[in-house]
Formats: sequence, C-alpha cells, structure tokens
Amino acid sequence: MKIFKTIIDFYINSSIHVGLSCYALVRITQMRFHISHDESMANFALFGTIVGYNFVKYDALARTKKLEMRNQLKTIALFSFCSLLLASYYFFCLQKTTRLFSILVLGLTLLYTLPFFPNKKNARNWAGVKIYIVALCWVGVTVILPVLNANTTIETDFFSTAIQRFIVIFVLILIFEIIDLKQDDPNLQTVPQQIGIQRTKQLGYFLLLIFCGLEFSNNSFNNKNHYLSIALISTIGLLLAFANEKKSKYYTSFWTESIPILWWLLLLLFNVLV
Repeated sequence: MKIFKTIIDFYINSSIHVGLSCYALVRITQMRFHISHDESMANFALFGTIVGYNFVKYDALARTKKLEMRNQLKTIALFSFCSLLLASYYFFCLQKTTRLFSILVLGLTLLYTLPFFPNKKNARNWAGVKIYIVALCWVGVTVILPVLNANTTIETDFFSTAIQRFIVIFVLILIFEIIDLKQDDPNLQTVPQQIGIQRTKQLGYFLLLIFCGLEFSNNSFNNKNHYLSIALISTIGLLLAFANEKKSKYYTSFWTESIPILWWLLLLLFNVLV
C-alpha cells in the first residue's frame, strides 16, 4: 500500500496526470474538428504541460532552497529535463504559426511564475488574476494550437469550443480554489475569497449551464457526443457540489484533473461502439 501511494504521489507531483489531462483535451479538440494524424501536437501538449507545471510548482522551492522533497525533487527534475527535450523535439515538428503562438503561451506561463518587474510579484500573486491566466493558457494549448497546426478553417464552432473549454477549466480551478481556501494567501483574492464558497458554486453551476447551451448549438459533434459531454459536465457539477476545505489533495489533484482524461476515453469508446 505504501509503495502504491508513493507511485501515485510521484505521478501527481511530477505533473504526469495534469499532462495527460492536457493531452486528452487536445485529442478531444482534434476529434471535434476531425483532425487526424497529428501526434506531434498532442505530444507537444503532453510534455510541454509537464515541463510548464513542474516549473511553476517547483521554481520558488528551488530558488529558496527549500528541499523538503529532496529525493523526489531530484527525480522530478530529471524527469522534467527529459520532458523538455521531448517537448523541444515536437515543437520543431509543428507548423511555423503554431510555434509562434506557443511562444506566446510560454510567455504567459513565465509571466505567471517569474517577477519580471522590479519590486513586483509574479502574476500568480496578482489579486484575482491567476484563474484567468491559467484558463487562457489551457484554451490556447488545447483549442487554438491544434486548430492552427492543422490549418483548419476557423468557423463559429471554433469560438464556441474555445468558450466551452475556458468554462471547463475555469470551473475546475474553482474546485481547486475551494479546497485550498484555508491555505491560500488572503491577498490572492481567489474567487471563493471574494464571494464565498456558496456563491462560487453558484457561479460554477451558471457557467456549466452556459456550456450546455453552447454544446447543443455546436454542429461539430453528433448527438451521442453531445450527451456524453453533458454527462461529463454533470460530473464536474457534482465535484463542485461536494467540494469543501476538508477534502484531501487527491480530490482535486487526482479526481478533478481526471475529468478530461475520462471525457476523452469515453468519447473514444462511444465512437468505436456506437
């Protein structure tokens, strides 16, 4: 049991799980816009997310030399370096326009992490900004980049998909913010800190209703895929409903982040069987 927990903790702490979630969302976008044979884009998203998240999570720890996770941190650093090499390889497999846009996303990630301006905190500590930067980065990587790389014609469905993806990521982050409410610095001005847990949940439900409305106005998916998407959104609603400050870290770092992976796997299964 202890070995299993160690493996799961490494899987989560090394950002493999969140990387697979990003990979899954790229695959969902490719399915929605009928993009095939684009392994490079999905793999770039996977390894780039692992590198980006590990950089965000462990940059401050490394700079302040707080090495409580000494052995695991060294392993994660090595794993992140290997992921960086793979991300770099797949980066140069992308279209030129895609590479340029991915640099913009990288800039947002660095802005989120590093203090670029004298005597200023990074964007992660700007009051109320964090959730929007993270959601925009995810939309950029999982919607805009795959479409750009495939040279797909941008139509109305593209914009509704981008809005839907922003909503999904935004609501998932709300769950994280509710769970982390006691640990977060009050100056961060997270949504639950500003409006309270109950109103945060109400905001999340409202956004999920908007998602559902957009889903049935979207022409890219057939009916079975529409209903599957709605079922997954309902699952997010349940996770939001039961979110509270007493939940363990696995509630968010494993179960909540599993939603995109489950969504993609079920889409694959439904398209094979039905």
